[in-house]
Amino acid sequence: MSSKFQLWSQQLQQKVELAKSLYRDFRIYDFGSLALNRLTPKKGYSIQSNIAYGLKARHRLDLYRTEQPRQKRPLIVFVHGGAWMHGDKKDYGFIGEAFAKEGFDVAVINYQLAPEHIFPASIDDLSLALNYLTQSQHKLQIELEDLVLMGHSAGAFNVMSALYHPQPYQLQIRENIRAIVGLAGPYHFDYKGDPICAEAFDQDVPYQQVMPYYFVESNKVKHYLFTAANDDIVGVNNSEDLDRQLKALGNHSQLIEIPRVGHITMIGSVSSLFSRFFKTKAEIMRVLDEISPKV
Repeated sequence: MSSKFQLWSQQLQQKVELAKSLYRDFRIYDFGSLALNRLTPKKGYSIQSNIAYGLKARHRLDLYRTEQPRQKRPLIVFVHGGAWMHGDKKDYGFIGEAFAKEGFDVAVINYQLAPEHIFPASIDDLSLALNYLTQSQHKLQIELEDLVLMGHSAGAFNVMSALYHPQPYQLQIRENIRAIVGLAGPYHFDYKGDPICAEAFDQDVPYQQVMPYYFVESNKVKHYLFTAANDDIVGVNNSEDLDRQLKALGNHSQLIEIPRVGHITMIGSVSSLFSRFFKTKAEIMRVLDEISPKV
């Protein structure tokens, strides 16, 4: 056996072991999210579940309506992560509660998953959901004057790609998007052969034709790029690269590092059960209040 083949075999095995480890982490998170949602307080908001925004089975969203007094009720659209291959809105009730209790309405969306539906299917679905919310705002009794797009991991990529995409989307609500909050987002990486998410992308298409980093344009949207200090899945360079690109074109961008959290625990730390122990929610609330101050 040649030394070159041995090296290749070792690298392949390392990638396989990493993929197994991360898959196990996602399954652990699933278990944790069940506990989070079961223990999440049910007061201060109401839920309208499984609203159809399109014709496919996963074209569904849950709408968390705040019952807190606030002059305005900005809408947060939250998109979950899971390497574009995993995840469900039902696992993120704690996200709806965390911000509904602060006076925001929150739409948590599902989207079609890989490997059956590869890029750009998830971005197509987000665009469809945003246009549905725009067309149905009176029926749903939501306010879209100050819209915030928020996503974790793959979801952060999705919300960023809704604006920065090789073929720009016709978003009816584009001018009302005040901010994008990206939590540990992969905005600039080569997915070819990636052990976690290779099946979510066409391997014959170079990443330079996909990553939102390459399609940034000037606008008035505020960008908040959160990174996890202990992230061993998505490199901090993703956010640093995008931050530089945004600023180079005159856009608003802030890099915000959250200490003592990893890639998956970052999103769990937003839960009302844990938010007082971590800075994640407090920092998100700081930027949300910059966009739409409480009165």
